[in-house]
Amino acid sequence: MNTKLRVEIHSTVLEIPVEQWNALVQEGDIPFLEWEWIASLEGSRSVCPESGWLPCHITLWDGSRLVGIAPFYIKNHSWGEFVFDYFWAEAAQMLRRSYYPKLVGVIPATPTVGYRFLIAPEYDPKELQRIIFDVAEHLCRSEGIQGIHILFADPSWGKTLSEWRFVPWKHHHYLWENQGFKDFSQYLSSFTKYQRKNIRRERKEVADTGIQIRIQAAKDADPDLFQHMFRLYTRTNDKFAPYDARYVNEDFFLKLHETFRHRILFAVAYRSPDTPLALAFLVQKGTSLWGRYWGTYQDLKDLHFDVCYYTPIQYAIERGIRTFDPGAGSPHKVRRGFLAHPHYSYHLLLDPLMDQVFRANIDKVNQMEEQTIQELNRFSPLKSAPNPALP
Repeated sequence: MNTKLRVEIHSTVLEIPVEQWNALVQEGDIPFLEWEWIASLEGSRSVCPESGWLPCHITLWDGSRLVGIAPFYIKNHSWGEFVFDYFWAEAAQMLRRSYYPKLVGVIPATPTVGYRFLIAPEYDPKELQRIIFDVAEHLCRSEGIQGIHILFADPSWGKTLSEWRFVPWKHHHYLWENQGFKDFSQYLSSFTKYQRKNIRRERKEVADTGIQIRIQAAKDADPDLFQHMFRLYTRTNDKFAPYDARYVNEDFFLKLHETFRHRILFAVAYRSPDTPLALAFLVQKGTSLWGRYWGTYQDLKDLHFDVCYYTPIQYAIERGIRTFDPGAGSPHKVRRGFLAHPHYSYHLLLDPLMDQVFRANIDKVNQMEEQTIQELNRFSPLKSAPNPALP
């Protein structure tokens, strides 16, 4: 291996050739690490300096070949990260210390476990990670950046970060796992009698209104569905203003149609064949499925559960999909067959006092999060719902 690698720092992913970037994405990696997803975020200006995201991607090159990528952003706020670290920022303010700016390793506005550095397989990952972290820490110290934060880390990769003094902070996400179900009816049999009856009732009430729901591959769908998805995404966020999470714009969805539609599915609810009533935006790679956005033009009881959960689960069972991550959010997912699973973010605070505060309190914070996970899963209506093993 040629150890004389060239380091570059990029102000946008658009500077990096798509073929070289995607050559480093492995089959088991989440699809949101692919160039097209990140390029749609940055190219649409959903993620840009004006919105508080300054791209600072570190790349390693062996001659003209790209051999390492660390997607990073410099930030002065925590919006769009879905790791809610405001109390650490408040602690810094109380101590008259700075928490921002920070260098964040994350896929913006995409709360999905699986972030990692992309390394060419024939290169020593520890050596390339050492180079990347040396560059990142030098950048922070020279530019007054207060810390390095790795969010929604790939579980196996995240365990290696202690070698670089990162401290793990536990969180949770929701996941459905296919237990080899033959069909949706067999899946329902895994619930208690009461919840099995409740789910059947919820689906029947939607069907009785004349609504039909189906999964449609974006590559075969009307391109207008992407514009409908933006309108519905906006409508959903407007309902929760001012606490909305509107991080992407219409051009983001249009760019996904151009470059990423081979990964995208829609769960579409129709009353008439011409116009969708509701949409859920799904991403599939291999035997894994992710839910990202949802919206409806008419608020109807239980429609959300069918479009976002039951119909995708039925699709997953029929296609042999093993896991379905429904996206960030509410504990009502547990009542629909999802379990809370732990994952970690990793943090290196460069201010010695803030580092001491973080390390002194993180064990208690992690214990409280573990109690939350246990409590959420205790209310699962699945007949057998053991708590997921710790990563």
